[in-house]
Amino acid sequence: MSFPRTCTLATALLFAVATGPALATTAHTPDAQVPGVYHQQIGTLQVTALFDGTVALGRQELVGIDAGAVTRLLDHRYVPEDGKGLQTAVNAYLVQRGEHLTLVDTGTAQCFGPGLGQVLGNLRKAGYDPAEVDEVLLTHAHPDHLCGLLDAQDKVAYPNATVWLSAADAAYWLDPASTAGAPQGVRFAFALARKAVAPYEATGKLKRFGPRDALPAGITALDSHGHTVGHVSYRIDGGAGQQLLVWGDIVHFHAVQFAQPQASYEADSDRTAAIASRRRMMAQAADGGWWVAGAHLPFPGLGHVRREGEAFAWVPGEFAPLPATAQPTGR
Repeated sequence: MSFPRTCTLATALLFAVATGPALATTAHTPDAQVPGVYHQQIGTLQVTALFDGTVALGRQELVGIDAGAVTRLLDHRYVPEDGKGLQTAVNAYLVQRGEHLTLVDTGTAQCFGPGLGQVLGNLRKAGYDPAEVDEVLLTHAHPDHLCGLLDAQDKVAYPNATVWLSAADAAYWLDPASTAGAPQGVRFAFALARKAVAPYEATGKLKRFGPRDALPAGITALDSHGHTVGHVSYRIDGGAGQQLLVWGDIVHFHAVQFAQPQASYEADSDRTAAIASRRRMMAQAADGGWWVAGAHLPFPGLGHVRREGEAFAWVPGEFAPLPATAQPTGR
């Protein structure tokens, strides 16, 4: 069907309604969202955000800020909230450079119950075979970041991947002796961490790295400890002046912590260090114009940070079609 050059959009729509087929008399009721996959080209990198699901975090878990200030910051931000808490996304990121595939964090798998554990399925829906993944970089050893190393049958999810975990986090979370001295609320996580990495460690595919150790080409680990003792963020060079910062758990409450970086999450192991890391990562991202990928930012969690006085603001990335030469195809 074609229209004259002088045809307006309104005229075209009226023409389509008048000449098109009759509207269906019954409406379809959707029972599921489309797969949680989003692709973003960043320099030479093909970045795929993978949705794992959502968790609820209570506003009372924010510390270092009074309840009234939290309420004011949440007002008109429209963050979904129910009796369990504020809706908080869990995201992971697949980064493709040429034919090399790097997955940063893996989601929750079976560790957090129904409604989560979608990373592996969404990776397949994005057109990738888990066996193609070369590297898995873990920002830290919490269950929502490493349980996805195993599939639903507790088998290795990424059979050909080398798993990278900071030596500091490995020393703490993989040592059974650490459990007794940990806060009661996180003791369950130690056994989950050991279980998730065990088959990789048994085959020599778990790499514990220190501050001066080399990572895969184009990737730099930035110290961002505080949420955990060995938490790291990864800066990935996209070429052409483009940088991607995958920052893990720098932010849990996006509607509050950009505007008030001193607001801490109750589960931070060292709140003073976590605040310092948050300010440092936000400042570097804002000043460098880096792309940011956040594990607990609203999906797809890709965008930029800008300064607002002494604080910061989140700038979500604009939806954009992929260039024809950058369509994700796996390998």
